[in-house]
Amino acid sequence: MDGWDEFLAPYQQSVEELKIKLKGIRKDYQLNRKYSPVEFVTTRVKPVQSIIEKASARNIPYDRLREEMYDIAGIRIMCQFVDDIELICDHIRRREDMKVVEERDYVENTKESGYRSYHLIIEYPVETIDGPVVILAEIQIRTLAMNFWATIEHTLNYKYSGEYPPEIRRRLQNAAEAAFLLDEEMSQIREEIQDAQKYYSKKRNI
Repeated sequence: MDGWDEFLAPYQQSVEELKIKLKGIRKDYQLNRKYSPVEFVTTRVKPVQSIIEKASARNIPYDRLREEMYDIAGIRIMCQFVDDIELICDHIRRREDMKVVEERDYVENTKESGYRSYHLIIEYPVETIDGPVVILAEIQIRTLAMNFWATIEHTLNYKYSGEYPPEIRRRLQNAAEAAFLLDEEMSQIREEIQDAQKYYSKKRNI
């Protein structure tokens, strides 16, 4: 397909806008001296080669990419605690500048590999010189522990193309369990952690 730059322009615009808007959630909480469920936000637009490979693997025609490939625009929101995920989801569901069209809960329904995250597929309107273009984007919401595991697994997946040696697979599953237990332990002392963070923030601003 020719014209990749033109095709991807709305996606690039969308991730830039969404990053500012979703980081704004954190700023709003801070201005109101409240604990923010958003730790930080990252974004990316899927590389052309990855789009081509995925379209081929899933038999998606190029003229249907905008309708059928939901993760060309990707946004990742990191939080400290598992309970923060639902707070962020509720906020996004209530927004009028984007529409949630699908949800995938890999926190309660952990993948066999050990992957845990909550995915929202949204429709997001982008204003262009030719008028509005509605694109699909994927928002992944996960704790720092979930993100650490997923980042390592993603790197290893490139090396082994998903066909892990038994020892690597076993260690990844053990690491996923350790990340789950870490989230559980941190949730148990959530209030103490938040109190300490408020105290630290107050001391730093004096």
